[in-house]
Amino acid sequence: MEILLAKDMGFCWGVRRAIDMMEKAAQEKGEIVSLGPIVHNPQVVRELEAKGVRTASEPDDGGPLPVAVTAHGAGPEVLERAQARGAEVIDTTCPIVTRSQRWAKKMSEAGFTVIVFGDPNHREVKGVLGWAGPNSLALQDGDPVPKKLPSRLAVIAQTTQSPARFAAFVSTLVQEHVGEIGELRVVNTLCDVTSSQQAAATELAQEVDLVLVVGGRNSANTRHLLDVCREEGTAAYHVESPTEVKSEWLKGCKRVGVTAGASTPDSAVEAVVRHIQRIGAELEGAPSGS
Repeated sequence: MEILLAKDMGFCWGVRRAIDMMEKAAQEKGEIVSLGPIVHNPQVVRELEAKGVRTASEPDDGGPLPVAVTAHGAGPEVLERAQARGAEVIDTTCPIVTRSQRWAKKMSEAGFTVIVFGDPNHREVKGVLGWAGPNSLALQDGDPVPKKLPSRLAVIAQTTQSPARFAAFVSTLVQEHVGEIGELRVVNTLCDVTSSQQAAATELAQEVDLVLVVGGRNSANTRHLLDVCREEGTAAYHVESPTEVKSEWLKGCKRVGVTAGASTPDSAVEAVVRHIQRIGAELEGAPSGS
């Protein structure tokens, strides 16, 4: 059984930057509080907790400790609450997400209603909506567009969205609501790293019998990698750890591909690869017909 790795996968520079900043802050200050998990990967979160990075859901939960905004970013109200109680704020927001926030604020101040194409429950999207103001909204695949739209619209995307899906969303919006839209601004806020990883996953899916996508259950970019692999008609499964890989998935497979989300450490990928190798050796040693 041959194992192929995607040409581009795993930790992106924005995640590495955030982790480095939090580790340094915890080392200097003894302990800090991360507003939500720094990345959607439980192994990484546990490792950081051991180094003094606590996780809390609200700025008020940290007591007197410094508060760190994760790579996903946060809305202005979150920063204001932390600062109001005198907490030091360590901002590790990915610069690409910061760019998205600035565009949302700029478009809102220019009189546009901002539509964010992405998961309304994702922390990045919630933060961007906070910068876009009360008249903004988030829509994802399958969500109905409001029947009545303001005439001035600005459309941006959650940074981890697929370029093809974002383009399709904008196209559908124009086709179905061209009569209502007087002015439309489309701002490309997609992450180049995410797009590159999705392209690599697509290429990988075309070359193998099965793809295993390694990453946290709550990781949006990991789920999108799974989607693009399945869109190629290739069997694909999302796993967080090696123990989730099932032998029956690998039966009859000559080539198995492995890719990983932007919040997945190399160690997690390596562990899955070793597990695949063990299963492959067992299957090759099994009696014929078993």
